[in-house]
Amino acid sequence: MSPLEGPVPVSGEPSATATVPSATLLPAAPELAARAEAMLLGLAAGDAAGWPAARHRAARMPRWTRRLTRELDTFAEENATTTLPVPIALNQPPEPLRLGPSDDAEWAAFTALTLVAGWGAPGGVRAAVDAAWRRLAAEVAEASAEAPEVESAVLPLRARISVRAGLGNLAAGLGPPATGHDNPHYFDDAACVRACVLALAHPGDPAAAAGLAEFDARYTQDGDGVHGARAMAAALAGALAGAGPEEAARLALAQLPAATEIGRNARQALHLAERARDDGGAFGLVPLLEHRIVDHVYSYGIAAAETVPVALALAVAAGGSPAGAVPAAACLSRVADSAPALTGALTGALRGPAAVPESWRQACRTLSGCALPWLAGTDLVELAGRLVPGDGGTPGR
Repeated sequence: MSPLEGPVPVSGEPSATATVPSATLLPAAPELAARAEAMLLGLAAGDAAGWPAARHRAARMPRWTRRLTRELDTFAEENATTTLPVPIALNQPPEPLRLGPSDDAEWAAFTALTLVAGWGAPGGVRAAVDAAWRRLAAEVAEASAEAPEVESAVLPLRARISVRAGLGNLAAGLGPPATGHDNPHYFDDAACVRACVLALAHPGDPAAAAGLAEFDARYTQDGDGVHGARAMAAALAGALAGAGPEEAARLALAQLPAATEIGRNARQALHLAERARDDGGAFGLVPLLEHRIVDHVYSYGIAAAETVPVALALAVAAGGSPAGAVPAAACLSRVADSAPALTGALTGALRGPAAVPESWRQACRTLSGCALPWLAGTDLVELAGRLVPGDGGTPGR
């Protein structure tokens, strides 16, 4: 058995017995706050590092600029040219195309604000999560009133297919778990990004963090999408309380049934990470993950069964260092839409305040509103400061 492996769930039910091996006591409030900030900034930096971020941020440019990019791509295809287009500004201000966070960071901030709303409120965090989803669903219902079907409604937000479908299901009168189960992208990792933030409700308590992450995930996911959210929440709950990379990986594995695709991939990826430690570290692991874990068939590279194992393995191979793990995740182009963000969140929490270089901190602390327009200008450092009470308590249950 690999030294990374703990108890392996063999049924469809994840283990709920894992604890943080060497971090059973909560860190002091300043340390927890620093790790929370590093987690958010690490997630944002990873989000920015992936090539899809520029395309997401281009949503703030006039529509014609994106149309022209598509036309140039068609030109390259039809004329067999190897000069490929990138998002363009031409005679427009290029600010939206500069390095910065995009959709993952904005949905993480959405979750962070939900967590803050649940702090001390009646019903706690779970009631706040339900209220947040139902508010968005009400907007979907309003927008779809003049559309031929819910899925074609023009929404005041940009979201993953799983989130859009889940909101459409809520607007149509369904509730979780049906909103996540009756969903064409139930398997994607949208809830895994949210789970990184929800772990802040239960630092040092991986089982409770996993339970909260599942509660949220059921609005948009099922199957591996839920397992992945539980795993990321458990790993982050451990990291926020001082666990090391291997301990965090064990906590994640405890939430991943061995008979699932995500469970098999995670165990294989972590085995590969052990091999890579003496052969190039995280960078040396990239080809192994590309050939053994990453799918090359499906249209979208956002399956939790790929991105969560990649994040866990790179965090271990890099010894918890964002500087080693995040660029390696960005090298995996097929999963670069979210794997770098998940990797950045985990390694940020593992390393704490020194995790994110100042240049990245400044480039990634402010949201542009490319996915959730009402979050434009949100300062992630300020938001992180609202997530941890001054007495070291947690935002609620």
